[in-house]
Formats: sequence, C-alpha cells, structure tokens
Amino acid sequence: MNGRQKGALSRLLEWLIVRFYHAMGWTAVAVQPVPKKAIIIAAPHTSNWDFIYYIGLTRDLGIETSFMAKKELFRWPLGRFMRNMGGVEVNRQKGGNYVQAMIDEFNRRDEFLLTIAPEGTRKSVGQWRTGFYHIAVGAKVPLIVGMMDYAKKTGGLALAFMPSGDYAADMARVEEFYRSTTPRHPDKAMKSIMAATVQSFDKAA
Repeated sequence: MNGRQKGALSRLLEWLIVRFYHAMGWTAVAVQPVPKKAIIIAAPHTSNWDFIYYIGLTRDLGIETSFMAKKELFRWPLGRFMRNMGGVEVNRQKGGNYVQAMIDEFNRRDEFLLTIAPEGTRKSVGQWRTGFYHIAVGAKVPLIVGMMDYAKKTGGLALAFMPSGDYAADMARVEEFYRSTTPRHPDKAMKSIMAATVQSFDKAA
C-alpha cells in the first residue's frame, strides 16, 4: 500500500500504539491477497479500545486503511493526526450524501481500503446502518469482514466477497461469521444483523 506522509508526532503515536498492541498479546490474520480497494466491515464495535487495536492490527499486517469521521474531528489539534491515521472527512449534516462521496473517492483512488463500523456507535443498537453496503455496490468493490476477537486476542481481515446486491443473503454470511467472535463488551453487541429491515436498507441508513 502507498505510504502516507506523516509528521514526527503522528509517527511516535503510531509507534506507541503498535508497541502497546504487541504487549497486549494480539495476533493479526488476513485474507490473502488483500485487495487494493475494498470496504472493511468493522463489527461488533463496542469500545473505544477497538480503534487502538485496529491501528495495531492493520500496521502489523502492513496495510494502510482509511475510515470515515465527522468533520469536527479534523480540526486542530487532532486534524493532522486523524488524516495521518487514514481519516476521511465526511459531512453528515442534512443534504450531505456521504455514500456518493465515498463512491467518488473509490473511483478517484488506485488503492483504498475503507473501514466502516455499520453500528455507527459503541452503544447497543437495533440494526446496522446500511450505507457501507451501498458504497460497496456503487463502487464495485468487495466487502471484507473485519474482526476483533477479544477472547482469543486475534483480529484482522477474514472473509472477503463481492456484494451480490442481495443484502439479506450477503449479511446472512457475515452474521454467521460474527457469531464466533467475542467483542470487548458482548452485552453491547447487536444480537442479529438481520434485525436491519428492508426499509432501512432502502433509505441507506
């Protein structure tokens, strides 16, 4: 993957995160070969620690990934660090079409691994937001099941497949995989991905 130009502070923070990740005994795994462009599904997302270990895991695998974040997080003093870590600014205010914006970003880049947490929050939710799926379909890129198993201290990139356009069928495959992983806070994890309704999918929630 193409290297990012990083300042000294960002490199130091990244080095410290990776050292911490190794010290905690995590092991990284990944599908091979890793696609140059794809949507990485990050779930279940139940803790702020997920981001720390996410940085450690991706750097251990030797890949650079991106993630969407609200524009307020790109202001000083976090702005430069967020971009160095792969942050892509999105406008979630009314009228901001982030799905099309990310499709355009995929079309613009030669390499782009975009990580999205469909739950959209660390709190317990009733259904996934489906924008990640619309982006993958629109950009014609594969979905990769990203996982972080706190019980086994194993994480990385697992199942990879092209979206078929049948959301229910594709998410059934994803849900089957996630049943075998343990998040940091299991009580906050969504009980069933398929709780997402056809109506929410149509609205690209």
